[in-house]
Amino acid sequence: MRSRKGACAPVAGPLTITYLPECNRNLISRGSRVAWSILERLGRFDGSSNLPYPIAMDRERACRVYSILEGLYGDPGSPRTFLRFENPFQILILTILSARTTDRSVNAIRDRLFSRYPRPEDLANADPRDVEEIIRPLGFYREKARHIMETSRALIERFGGRVPERMEDLLSLPGVGRKTANIVLDHAFGIHEGVAVDTHVARLSRRLGFSSGRDPARIERDLMALFPKSAWGNLNYLLIRHGRTTCSARKPSCTTCPLRNLCPSVTGPFEKKPVRREKSP
Repeated sequence: MRSRKGACAPVAGPLTITYLPECNRNLISRGSRVAWSILERLGRFDGSSNLPYPIAMDRERACRVYSILEGLYGDPGSPRTFLRFENPFQILILTILSARTTDRSVNAIRDRLFSRYPRPEDLANADPRDVEEIIRPLGFYREKARHIMETSRALIERFGGRVPERMEDLLSLPGVGRKTANIVLDHAFGIHEGVAVDTHVARLSRRLGFSSGRDPARIERDLMALFPKSAWGNLNYLLIRHGRTTCSARKPSCTTCPLRNLCPSVTGPFEKKPVRREKSP
């Protein structure tokens, strides 16, 4: 795989800032990590305040975070994907199947699935009950079997049996959203049209101050505005690695995290400045 070190050189200029409602100012100004966590989960960072209060980090600081993550997890010899695949068709099918389950579970059924159905033609004409039995451990197996079989038929009927290389074409396939399309474009073709936002990326983006959004589309737009295009493909991998290694959903290891001095969930959303009081006459 290609190395992507240096993809996120610091970019001058501030990012468009998101604001907290003014009623939350006192909680945050006291540096309460509990309050910060509650506000994050409430998803109330909607820019509705008349008195703006910035929480997003700037591009230079974000790129410092990226550089640290690249140093931790950016071994050029490591595959920048968590799914084992050999061609564009496989990464497309596996990514559809990865919804609402783990990559480990998907990899566990991979060999059995593709030994039976190695090509779109094979999967399109498969017995649905056989496909369902193979992917049953992944959960939602009937829905997923329908999606991957319908997608295989669409590849044959509309794209000559090949996985398309355009975002709009991928999004027209059953079971494919922007996360899946971004992963396929990046891993199969080296094309960066956006950032794949899964649960890890969403969680870390909010904790690190990259985005205040709850919706994956909003988070993706924020990440695309914050990082240069050359970093988009690698960002998903780095955030997932850090989410699994250090910044877990329930018990993040904040005290030992190498990003603790840059993370607003640890340091607070802003730097407090001392208030100068006027001397009495």
